Amino acid sequence: MTAPDILTFGCRLNAYESEIMRGLAAGTEDTVIVNTCAVTKEAERQARQAIRRTARERPGAKIVVTGCAAQIDPARFAAMPEVARVLGNVEKLDPKSWTVAAPTDGVEVGDIMTVQETAGHLIDGFGERARAFVQVQNGCDHRCTFCIIPFGRGPSRSVPMGRIAEQVRRLVEAGYREVVLTGVDMTAYGTDLPGQPSLGQMVRRLLATVPELPRLRLSSLDAVEIDADLMALFGDEARLMPHLHLSLQAGDDMILKRMKRRHSRADAVTLCAEIRRRRPDTVFGADLIAGFPTETDAMAENSLRLIEDCGLTHLHVFPFSARPGTPAARMPHVPGDLRKARAARLRAAGEAAFRRYLESQVGGTARVLVEEPGFGRSEHYAPVRLSPVFEPGEIAAVRIAGLAEGELIAAAA
Repeated sequence: MTAPDILTFGCRLNAYESEIMRGLAAGTEDTVIVNTCAVTKEAERQARQAIRRTARERPGAKIVVTGCAAQIDPARFAAMPEVARVLGNVEKLDPKSWTVAAPTDGVEVGDIMTVQETAGHLIDGFGERARAFVQVQNGCDHRCTFCIIPFGRGPSRSVPMGRIAEQVRRLVEAGYREVVLTGVDMTAYGTDLPGQPSLGQMVRRLLATVPELPRLRLSSLDAVEIDADLMALFGDEARLMPHLHLSLQAGDDMILKRMKRRHSRADAVTLCAEIRRRRPDTVFGADLIAGFPTETDAMAENSLRLIEDCGLTHLHVFPFSARPGTPAARMPHVPGDLRKARAARLRAAGEAAFRRYLESQVGGTARVLVEEPGFGRSEHYAPVRLSPVFEPGEIAAVRIAGLAEGELIAAAA
């Protein structure tokens, strides 16, 4: 059965949902699905550019646009002559959307704020990928002043623990050796479920229920919501990978307040120190926004110093992007060229920190998940160049012999 071509933008949750759509839309003829992201203006621009390019390269193809940008502003995409259909984030996961004729205007986007449940789809794999993403939560009840995503994803809702275990077991049986749990606000997991299980309780039960899973990884976590069970797991569960990505956004307390974040700078530094106390080899990634409205040079320096103070090695840096309808869009803006300059400084500091980390690994050993012939990633998500004798999906024990072009070079252990 023919599967549609899918162009996926944005987060790991979108990647997971693209795989669901690949199954739901199987058999649709000459269809390209564009699964959009709305986190920045640039993400939306790239999606529109991809739509126009697809129309030029695939004349006659039916282009279906979905994802967060389509959910938030469906009329803008429906007005593009290249677009045949626009689906909301709920509708894209409804089997009927792929079997029933579209309405006359081609727009099927419901009120995301009324949704109360997550989709219960199971998938068998991710094409040729060695690791698989599993949705455990969707939506967000917080209202950070810069963020439009709650209006694309709706309220926070959790996948029941049994369903998560069923999905993970299915993926392991299909040959996947590593699973990444993903969501919009993952540390809010369980608040809407009976008994309100925490994220840590769910992870502990998952690892106990699926003992054959070798590696479990967590995607972005809110620093202030990491529960006691999850904190304990970092110290006593070797199958939980020692690489955490934190949603920090800034390193200055005044900016954090204006962002309406719920943690302070000291909270972030203390959290990283406590996790490293429990598991010394843990590495941290973080999201950081450069040039948030009202940010002064001194405030920007506080964010820059956070890289060293928290020991961050894997950075995602974004120049502030005003999202229409958010409070931050109405605040006094930092000039665009200054935002870009501050983002460049953060990226340069992050790249230097990452290189120092890679250098520290030379001479040691690692267990590398082989993603493709000759390449994989370590437990700490460091890129490793391998001998091609290892098969994709294999976990290879190797010795790190060197470093070249931003990648560790492995030799057989």
